[in-house]
Amino acid sequence: MTPDSGLSAALLQISQHAERIGGLDTREADHFRHLEATLTGMSDTVTGLRGTVDGHGEILASLDGLGEDVAAIAGQVASLLPPNPGPGYQPIPAVQWWNCTPQERDKAVTRLRAWVEQVYRPFYGHLAAMLGTCWEEHPLCLVDLDWLSELHSVLYFQPVRSASLLSAQAEFGTRIMPAIAEQFRAETTRCSHRQAPASSSSWAGAR
Repeated sequence: MTPDSGLSAALLQISQHAERIGGLDTREADHFRHLEATLTGMSDTVTGLRGTVDGHGEILASLDGLGEDVAAIAGQVASLLPPNPGPGYQPIPAVQWWNCTPQERDKAVTRLRAWVEQVYRPFYGHLAAMLGTCWEEHPLCLVDLDWLSELHSVLYFQPVRSASLLSAQAEFGTRIMPAIAEQFRAETTRCSHRQAPASSSSWAGAR
């Protein structure tokens, strides 16, 4: 190998190393820029989170004492309400007349008979007079008297009478009772049953 060829080879290697170094510098510069951009983004995120936390702190500060305010308002509302009278009358299950045994039917009819004699006939005058004495032989009367007697108990066996309950009682007496009495009249005044007085029983102990 001549001196010139050796020198050329050395220069070539130096040039190649310089290119590699230049490539490394470029790559590291790219990495640095990427890292710088990432750090900048993280800084912006942290700044935003700090602002959010500060805002939450202001909200929490504004809620301080809210529980006491709510409790005070609840106390004021409670003072305006009537005392809790406890549970009132609860209706019994509906009678399934189509599925009754003879014993179950007799028990249900005894209860209704007691209500008719102790409540309906004494207190509903000409409306009650529309119910024929043979009502026990009419399924329509049994079905209607079942819910009618329970509705009456719900309306009148309550420890406290509110304005809404008073309104319901008025509707019961002026709309529901006349309408059902007319149904009883139509059902029991044109039938072939013997119109005989029903036997007496105590309504208070019939249930």
